[in-house]
Amino acid sequence: MPDPAVRPVQTGKNQYVIEPDRSSGRIAPVRIYADDTLLNKMMTDRTIRQACNVASIPGIVGHGVVLPDGHEGYGFPVGGVAAMDADEGMISPGGVGYDINCGVRLLRTDLDEAQMRPRIKDVVSDLFGAIPSGVGSKGSVRLRKSELDEVMVRGVDWAVENGYGSADDADSCEESGRIGGADPGAVSEKAKSRGAPQLGSLGSGNHFLEIQKVAEIHDEVAAERMGIRLGSITILIHCGSRGFGHQICSDYLRVSERCMPKYGITLPDRELACVPNSSEEGESYRRAMFAALNFAWSNRQMITHWTRKSFERVFSRSETDLGMRLVYDVAHNIAKVEEHEVDGERRRLVVHRKGATRSFPADRSEVPSRYRDIGQPVLVPGSMGTASWILLGQPNAMSLSFGSTAHGAGRMMSRSKARRNYTEQQVRASLNSRGIFIKSLTRDGVVEETPEAYKDVDAVVEVSHALGIGTKVAKLVPMGVMKG
Repeated sequence: MPDPAVRPVQTGKNQYVIEPDRSSGRIAPVRIYADDTLLNKMMTDRTIRQACNVASIPGIVGHGVVLPDGHEGYGFPVGGVAAMDADEGMISPGGVGYDINCGVRLLRTDLDEAQMRPRIKDVVSDLFGAIPSGVGSKGSVRLRKSELDEVMVRGVDWAVENGYGSADDADSCEESGRIGGADPGAVSEKAKSRGAPQLGSLGSGNHFLEIQKVAEIHDEVAAERMGIRLGSITILIHCGSRGFGHQICSDYLRVSERCMPKYGITLPDRELACVPNSSEEGESYRRAMFAALNFAWSNRQMITHWTRKSFERVFSRSETDLGMRLVYDVAHNIAKVEEHEVDGERRRLVVHRKGATRSFPADRSEVPSRYRDIGQPVLVPGSMGTASWILLGQPNAMSLSFGSTAHGAGRMMSRSKARRNYTEQQVRASLNSRGIFIKSLTRDGVVEETPEAYKDVDAVVEVSHALGIGTKVAKLVPMGVMKG
C-alpha cells in the first residue's frame, strides 16, 4: 500500500523530492526521476520507503537517488544510487546487491537483418550449445585455486591471456575490465567453491544473450563512433558474478550486521547493514567485492569469445570478417570511490549503484579514450520481447544522479505472479508473433521473464533522455533470445 509519510513532491518535469526528516532518521533528501506512470508503480511497493531508509545511513552525501526503473529490492531499491563520504561514510553490501557486477556488454557486427533472419534459429541453437546456462550451471573451464585467484585479481586480462578474446576488448570495458585492489584473501572458501565451476556461464533469472537489430538511430555521431548503423545486427550479453558474488554478499551482510553495534550504527532496516568504509570490515568487503567485479568481467569476456565462435561456425566467416567488435561493457551493481562535486566542493565518495548504470559525460578520465570526447556509452536492456537502448552519458548526470542513469526496464511483476498468470505457450506465441525466436533451458526461464513482467523500457529511457542524464543513441529490437 502507498505510504503517506513518504509522499514525493514534484519539483519539475519527471523530478520529485522527499525532503529530509531528522525526526524519522532521514538525514538527506531523496530525489526520484520518473514520469507519472512510473512513479505510481513505485508507490505501490516499498521502493520509495526503501530509498528513504537509505537516506538515513550515516555519512550519506547530497541526496539519495531513485532512477526511472526503480523497484523494490533487498534493503536498497533496485534502480537506486547513494553516495557516501569515503572517509566518514559507510559501505553497504546491500547497496551493491547479491549479483555483484551484474552487467551488460554489447557487440556490434557487419551483418544485417537479411543475412541474420534465415539463420536466427541456427545461431541461437549453436549459442545454446556453446554457452552453459541455467540455475547452478557450470562453465566448461575447470580452474585450479591459483587460476581462480588470478581471475579475481586480473579480470578480463586473465581471460584474454588465456585465449578468450583480444586486448582490444579490455579497452571497451568499464575499469578496462579489471579493477585494482581485489584480494582473494578476503573471499571465503565457500564463495570460491561456488564460483570456480561457474566461470564462463550465463546463469538464470533475468540473465540472457540476445541477438538484436538496430531499429532506430537518434544520435548519428555517437552511433558512428560506436560502429552502430541502422539495420545492423548486435548482440547483448547480460550476466554477472553468479554464485561467487552471491556468496560474497551473503558473507559480508552477516559481517556487517554483527559489527554495526560496535560502530554505534542503528538503521531502520537490517537489510541496510553497513560498516564504515574505512574500517577493517569495510576494507575487507571492498576487496572481496572487487574480486567479484573482476570475476564477472572475465565471465562476460569468455561468453563473448564463445559467441564469436558460434557466429563463425554458422556463417563460415571469421569474427574479424563479421566485424564482431565490443562496443562497451557496463556494471549495474557496484560500489567504488569516485570524485564528484557536491555544493561546489570536490569530494571523494563511495558511489553505490544498485541496478544503475554509470553515465559519465565527455572529458572524464574514467571514460575509455575512444569515447572520451563524446561521453560514455550506456547500455539499457529491456525485456526479451521489447527494445533495448544505447544511451550516452551527459553532464546533467553528474549533478542529478552522481553520474548514473537507469539500468533496464525495471521489474513490475513478481516471478511467482508471472508463473500464475502466464503459460510457456502463451509467452512463446507472443514472442513468435513479433518475429522473436527463444531457446530456454526451463519453462520458468520463459514464463518468469515474460515482457509483461517489466515496465515500459521506452518510457524509462524517455525520462533519462529528457532529464539529460543519459541521452538516446540507438534503439535495438530482439530477433533471438537465449535464456537459462
